[in-house]
Amino acid sequence: MLVRKFKPTDLKRVYEIENMSFNQSYGIKMFQQLYEMGVGFLVAEEDGYVIGYVLFWIKYENYGHIISIAVDKNYRRLKAGTKLLLRAISVLSLLNLDTIYLEVNENNTGAVEFYKTFNFKIDRVVPGYYEDGAGAILMYLHLNAGKIAR
Repeated sequence: MLVRKFKPTDLKRVYEIENMSFNQSYGIKMFQQLYEMGVGFLVAEEDGYVIGYVLFWIKYENYGHIISIAVDKNYRRLKAGTKLLLRAISVLSLLNLDTIYLEVNENNTGAVEFYKTFNFKIDRVVPGYYEDGAGAILMYLHLNAGKIAR
């Protein structure tokens, strides 16, 4: 499995993965705009086929933010999500950031447990964060808090 920088030719496939992974997904134009803004955008590839992606950026001076991460449902449990998240954390760590934040749908307990294995902690729940009224669990990882699990 290869983790590499996103290329514009990956856009359609990333959008497919987004749609199969989330009830409320970013539009294809949003992905294009984020790429053009220069956010961190990585994809996981298996035998030349894009199977997952991660988007991240510096949200505030000392904070990183994982915007979105998803893996094709047919390729889950192959550690693509782990490799993508670890690479994003590594890139953000090199920028001397203090903390990385992300949001998880409160109904997505599997994702919450996944992030906990990397030492992400729950900060709070933001009620009504998503369009369907679901709350978001705000999670954070202090980069200077020691080793990341895995």
